[in-house]
Amino acid sequence: MTERLSIAVVGAHLSGMPLNGQLIDRGGELAFAGRTAPVYRLFALPTSPPKPGMLRVADGGAAIDLEVWSLPPAGFGTFVAALPAPMTIGRVQLADGAEVPGFLVEPYAVDGAPDITGFGGWRAYLAR
Repeated sequence: MTERLSIAVVGAHLSGMPLNGQLIDRGGELAFAGRTAPVYRLFALPTSPPKPGMLRVADGGAAIDLEVWSLPPAGFGTFVAALPAPMTIGRVQLADGAEVPGFLVEPYAVDGAPDITGFGGWRAYLAR
């Protein structure tokens, strides 16, 4: 069996969202849907297409809905290499305590961005 690498997504790369094809085109497969540990804040970024930025915080965090996808190593590499700022890949802690690589945002990008943490996830925010 070929090794695959995990990546946690919380916004525009979720199943059915505008950028999900970037994962599928690189051989991505949905592994599972879940939640983060309650240590994150979620912000609506002024990007096109719209996407959230998730930031780990020391206090006041909440659990955020996510999907974990698996990619072949080459697909993971080209996906991460194409990532535009202010998005970044870091360690995302899941509700069960496990950590996987996943989407985070550089802290400067949330200045002035609406905090949407209370919605619990991007889909809920879009459905508001």
